[in-house]
Amino acid sequence: MIPMQNMKYLLSCFLLLCMHAQAQKVLTLESCLDIGLKNNYSILIARNEEQISKNNATIGNAGYLPTLDLSAGYNGNLDNVRSSTPRGEATSTDNGVYDQTVNVGVRLNWTIFDGFNIVTNYQRLKELEKQGETNTRISIEDFVAELTAEYYNFIQQKIRLKNFRYAVSLSKERLRIVEERYNIGNFSRLDLQQARVDFNADSAQYMKQQELLHTSRIRLNELMANTDVDQHLVIRDSLIDVNEKLAFANLMESMMQTNANLIKAEQNKTLARLDLKAVNSRNYPYLKLNSGYGYTFNKYELGATDRKQNLGLDFGVTLGFNIFDGNRRREKRNARVQINNMRLEQQQIEQSLKADLYNLWQAYRNNIEMLKLERENIVAAKENHDIAMERYLLGNLSGIEMREAQKSLLDAEERILTAEYDTKLCEISLMQISGKVLNYLNR
Repeated sequence: MIPMQNMKYLLSCFLLLCMHAQAQKVLTLESCLDIGLKNNYSILIARNEEQISKNNATIGNAGYLPTLDLSAGYNGNLDNVRSSTPRGEATSTDNGVYDQTVNVGVRLNWTIFDGFNIVTNYQRLKELEKQGETNTRISIEDFVAELTAEYYNFIQQKIRLKNFRYAVSLSKERLRIVEERYNIGNFSRLDLQQARVDFNADSAQYMKQQELLHTSRIRLNELMANTDVDQHLVIRDSLIDVNEKLAFANLMESMMQTNANLIKAEQNKTLARLDLKAVNSRNYPYLKLNSGYGYTFNKYELGATDRKQNLGLDFGVTLGFNIFDGNRRREKRNARVQINNMRLEQQQIEQSLKADLYNLWQAYRNNIEMLKLERENIVAAKENHDIAMERYLLGNLSGIEMREAQKSLLDAEERILTAEYDTKLCEISLMQISGKVLNYLNR
């Protein structure tokens, strides 16, 4: 009879386990991506940088608006004054003469025209705003590709752990059979020792695989920016689903139109042209307006007037033209060279992306073909293992031969798993290079 106190304790433990099981959320790839996009530090930093570029893209920052300054000042002069008549007939000396000036006022300065430099600067700020958005997109696409790859790596490691667990169970069962038959003299000690070695080897491999699964789980938590990086994860998917219907022509067309790195290269080329435009703006005259309203008070210790006060408005217009600037020609040449560099860089990126696309497509098609072969091999390997087990139980097959059949099955499972994951990685890379990787957010 179980005491009532122990019954209450066991019931509490059971309820806690049930609550924990209910609280444990089952994650999908989409939910992992959603969590990561909200919390990942790299994404948050990229979005903050984008916000800075948006904040900078204003007409005020470009120079369209005037500046208004409020100023106040005080000056004091302490002098020794010696004065004389024009003919030097009389001379007087005053020591410690203290004159004072107090002023306060408001001044407005406004550049009306500066050779289109303000316009160019505003265009540059707006282009930098667009590039900030592009940089954020690149960061998001890199993140989605990395997390998606790690999500399926986690599945891969779980499947591999299950395969190794099955291998351990097979080795354990074989060891049990050998021990029973060794005890009745049907198997030699060599058979027994070999069965123990195989069992221990499979157990060690299983333990190593647990470590690899743990590492993948840590990385997945890190990408999602979970506070507890060792948090237990329950995911819905148990298989690596491979999209075998990608079309090369669609991927190429999408890449040329939407690849973020190509878009950024075009933006860099635009910025280089604006830099040249800014240099050329110095070939034009400039027009500036200035105005002020202020109060000035002067106090003198010598002279006919000992106090003077001014209150009023002043204004003026400045028209100027830079006749010579020793750096202008050099800056023009450098700006033209930079435009050419940006054009070459764009071409280089385009060529590199095309090469990557062709290589990834070849790897993708090869992996699909290998996957088809391995699907056939796994069926044959399972059938071969079943036949070998029947013969082994009847005593018509040696332990070494049985081990070979078991190893052949495990190798076939490993090859098909590797082929699935490698194909998935190629698929993810093709989706990223074509600008379609965000499709994983809405499968």
